[in-house]
Amino acid sequence: MTLRTFVGKIERGVSHFVHRRPSLNYLSEATTTSVVPDDVREGYFAVLATKGGESKRFVVGLHYLTDPGFLGLLDQAEEEFGFRQKGALAIPCQPQELQKILDGCRM
Repeated sequence: MTLRTFVGKIERGVSHFVHRRPSLNYLSEATTTSVVPDDVREGYFAVLATKGGESKRFVVGLHYLTDPGFLGLLDQAEEEFGFRQKGALAIPCQPQELQKILDGCRM
């Protein structure tokens, strides 16, 4: 699977389940990936920056899927975690590193 295919799947998946707002606790292991927390609005997805024992959750706009720095992190996530992630997308980087990328790509 190519990165372009992966990004396309993320975009399609986010658009399919972002309109639903079930009252289930999204952190429960019993929930499905179609359960979206209230802070993830249409056009956004959740990302977990985690490395070296440090983790932070971000809500990221779909427009970041065209940013070269963010795409590089997605490549790293593919290598480390594969494409079978569920829930928030885990990215192997320090939260500060992701914050710098997000701050540099304001749209």
